[in-house]
Amino acid sequence: MKVPAIALNTFKEAKRDRILYLLLFFAAISIIFSRLLAVLTVGDRVKIIKDIGLASLSFFGVLMAILIGTGLVYKEIDKKTIFTLLSKPIQRYQFLLGKFFGLVLTIFIMLALMSLIFLALIFFHNSKIEWGMLAAIFFIFFELVLITAVAILFSCFSTPILSSIYSLCFFLIGHLSWGLEALIKKMRPGVGRILVRFLYMVLPDLENFNFRTEVVYKLPIPIQSYLYSTAYGIFYTIFILALAMLVFRRRDFI
Repeated sequence: MKVPAIALNTFKEAKRDRILYLLLFFAAISIIFSRLLAVLTVGDRVKIIKDIGLASLSFFGVLMAILIGTGLVYKEIDKKTIFTLLSKPIQRYQFLLGKFFGLVLTIFIMLALMSLIFLALIFFHNSKIEWGMLAAIFFIFFELVLITAVAILFSCFSTPILSSIYSLCFFLIGHLSWGLEALIKKMRPGVGRILVRFLYMVLPDLENFNFRTEVVYKLPIPIQSYLYSTAYGIFYTIFILALAMLVFRRRDFI
């Protein structure tokens, strides 16, 4: 019961953060603005609304995960409340897991609110509930869970500003690492190609969670893609959390 208690307390703490509501406000503005942009653009207006809306959910969700997550552990250390918490019969891994699940709950609720605005806008435009959008939103949430774990990892040993930069770099690299695969095909066999292939295997591939194009243009998606992306998200998140626990367990707060 220790982890749920810490998670609930983290959720209560996070929902009082003003930046959360500021990002929610700008996300709503961005989603609503997509309709105006669709009217001014030549082409399928609904597809433009869907594309911009899903991109807004991902972008502002990532900002929430990074800006809130990178300060969770650091605040406890900076305010010295970490000594009070760890003096109780609480293991360090329980503390970290509680923080993680509390922030995941916060992100889930924020994403649900943004998704309601997004789906309502689509319904207002074409009088249909686009249930297909839920698949893309589901994997956006998976990506946000992973980014939350990454933000907490960096928060264990760095300041919020540096942790935010590191987490943002992780996000950007994760969406650009697919280019390494194309580079590997063009490189000649040798040490350089081996190193690039190693980087491609180690670096995260967040494009596994990107189903926006398929959903917006109603392209067929093999069930294997869904299963692979789900397994990838679960195992990579567990790996990052295990790494965070190792770092946090070895950290000296004195």
